[in-house]
Amino acid sequence: MLRDLSPRRKRRRLTRAGAGFYRRRPCGAGRACYGHRMPTKHRWLLAAAVVTTAACGSSTNTSSSSSTPTYTAGTYPPSSTFAGQCATPRTGTDPITGQAYPDKPGSTMAENMFLRSWTNELYLWYLEVPDTNPAGYATADYFNLLKTSLTTASGNPKDKFHFTYATADWESLSQSGVSAGYGAQFAIIASTPPRQVLVAYTDPNTPATAANLARGAEILSVDGVDMVNGSDTTTLNNGLFPSAAGQTHTFSVQDLGSSTPRTISMTSANVTETPVQNVTTLRSHGSTVGYMLFNDHIATAEQLLVNGFSQLAAAGVSDLVLDIRYNGGGYLDMASEVAYMIAGPGPTTGKTFERTVFNDKYPSTDPVTGQALTPTPFHNTTQGFSGASGQPLPSLNLSRVTVLASSSTCSASESIINSLRGVGVEVIQVGSTTCGKPYGFYPQDNCGTTYFSIEFQGLNNQNFGDYPDGFSPANAGGLGVLVPGCGVADDFTHALGDPNEARLAAALGYLADGSCPAPSASAASRQGRAPALSAAPDGDLRRGPWRENRILRRQR
Repeated sequence: MLRDLSPRRKRRRLTRAGAGFYRRRPCGAGRACYGHRMPTKHRWLLAAAVVTTAACGSSTNTSSSSSTPTYTAGTYPPSSTFAGQCATPRTGTDPITGQAYPDKPGSTMAENMFLRSWTNELYLWYLEVPDTNPAGYATADYFNLLKTSLTTASGNPKDKFHFTYATADWESLSQSGVSAGYGAQFAIIASTPPRQVLVAYTDPNTPATAANLARGAEILSVDGVDMVNGSDTTTLNNGLFPSAAGQTHTFSVQDLGSSTPRTISMTSANVTETPVQNVTTLRSHGSTVGYMLFNDHIATAEQLLVNGFSQLAAAGVSDLVLDIRYNGGGYLDMASEVAYMIAGPGPTTGKTFERTVFNDKYPSTDPVTGQALTPTPFHNTTQGFSGASGQPLPSLNLSRVTVLASSSTCSASESIINSLRGVGVEVIQVGSTTCGKPYGFYPQDNCGTTYFSIEFQGLNNQNFGDYPDGFSPANAGGLGVLVPGCGVADDFTHALGDPNEARLAAALGYLADGSCPAPSASAASRQGRAPALSAAPDGDLRRGPWRENRILRRQR
């Protein structure tokens, strides 16, 4: 049976017609996550298994341990009691730390008991997790039980961000931004027939750009299977989301502005993302406005951000449009750097970018690092993600910023909005409601799987962090915290950074006179096909959960 296995709301899957289912330095090496690329097992529109891995915790007990832990209701031994007792221990040396893996022979029960105690120790809403006997559960299935089942005031799940990665995949992805693919980010506008899949953006020097794919191109077929109405979703998924480098697939695509489809072949490669693109200046109503597309808070973004803000500062911009519509989050320290580079020292000196609050067992201490809880400041120097640390950051010294946002704007990206509002910087939002994740976690490896379970909430300088339903442009209403600005649907008919692109055009208009265009539909009313690309919804961008989080750092 087909299942929607999304760890977050509104994640679409390609399904058959009528089915009715429809980064420590990198977070993985010791940094806590507020929330991002999926390992290959997760990169399916039509999933066949829960979001986890088979690295450990299989459904059968292959233990060679002489004893099996015993469950006692209401009693939670320290998680360290069970750490590294693995049904399938790893051997050899961890390539990230250079040290031997800590695994030793254990059992599935030991892995489950570790997760039970760890959840009771650190989960933000541990009191809302039923104490379920872990015996008889596969580790993946048991982990999925270890979260709150409550909902927000809007009816959305309170915890939408509970997932795992194979540790090796997580370490690779969080450090380098490298993953198998084509370098094209697909937006799934409609996941059930009649389906619609568009190119949202591409990374330079990738198979996608070599094939001349660009924003707005529509995928019509994959390896001969009709994208719109075809029933072979396995072929569609395999082609759109290759599991490894070196896989070749054939696509029929219709480029923006063309009435004739063309056929291309692309071979997947280990693609390195370019998280900062299209840094430029625009003349609007006599002012110089900066524009920057910022897609990911990954380590490689830091130097690109410094370069971009330096370029805009040298150009003397009087306003900035920060395009984070596709930015799901990442390193919180990097978000702090961005906020400082926008506002400068005036409103940020001595102020809190974000204060981290854990569960009630830890009012003053970070339970993971053991250090006293101190607020994250607005960083005015580099933090050493992709270059030397301690270098002075450039700043634009702006009293307001306009963000282009969507349902894919999540977590660390939302913290930029919330933190700047907390120190009196005006934030204007154009687009749609953000995802709503004021939460984060430290990645926790055990037996080859890295677990992510919400451990803390972030509050700004005014102690505000209550936006589980996101931020919404004021004129469009919505369930989120209302922010001045305009509700505008994503416009796939123009390039990102084009002043005629609907969201950027609306931002420039609002900066000029405070007006908004008529609110555009958040979803197309479709009769067979979407009536116009410019009226299309945000779409599901198929980002993995690690790209929808905050990431804190802990040193080894």
